Amino acid sequence: MKTHYYLGWFNNSFPEKLGRLLQEDITERNSLAMISSNPSIYEDDGATERSWLDQAGIMFDEYHLINYRVEKEDAQKIIQNASVIFLLGGNTLKQNGFLREYELSDSIKKSSAVVMGASAGAINMSAKWLCSKNFGYKVEMNAVYEGIGLDNFSVLSHFDLENSIAIVQSELSLLSEEINIYAFNKDCAVRVKGDKIDVFGNVLLISHSMLQKLDETL
Repeated sequence: MKTHYYLGWFNNSFPEKLGRLLQEDITERNSLAMISSNPSIYEDDGATERSWLDQAGIMFDEYHLINYRVEKEDAQKIIQNASVIFLLGGNTLKQNGFLREYELSDSIKKSSAVVMGASAGAINMSAKWLCSKNFGYKVEMNAVYEGIGLDNFSVLSHFDLENSIAIVQSELSLLSEEINIYAFNKDCAVRVKGDKIDVFGNVLLISHSMLQKLDETL
């Protein structure tokens, strides 16, 4: 049964309840493959996300960071052998380009590993996502990007929903006519396990231009 975690951001560590769920779902702990969102920057990349797992007591025999220091063929092998694949937070566009350049999306989709993504990583796990200057991207025009497509929905992760509901509804209205969108900020998660979708924290569902706050199910 495939398990995917779409995460917001966590200032210090996973909330205790979420940490317990991850403990239960991550049964194989041979290898953690972390995919950079800024593959030209090497120092401390992934340290924050790894600390969340460490504090939850989830340790691995091997740790791999996939960036431009890793050859494309080696990156493919790391993904194939990973117990958990973690797409790191940071620069959504750079990570999206890196996934295409290294042809990692198919390998990730075929993997039996637990796949996780935080912020930018969660966005790139989804089927497609909107790149807009109103969401903090340095672009002149809106564009829809293809993600890995692990599940058939879109994600807006780690965005100040509380003060930007009108912007969110306006910007995502058109895309929401085509595909469901899960929007959340900090200390939140959407878990897909098999055919079941669960939410943790304050998560909004945007569908056919309508916003609905979802009840927590994890």
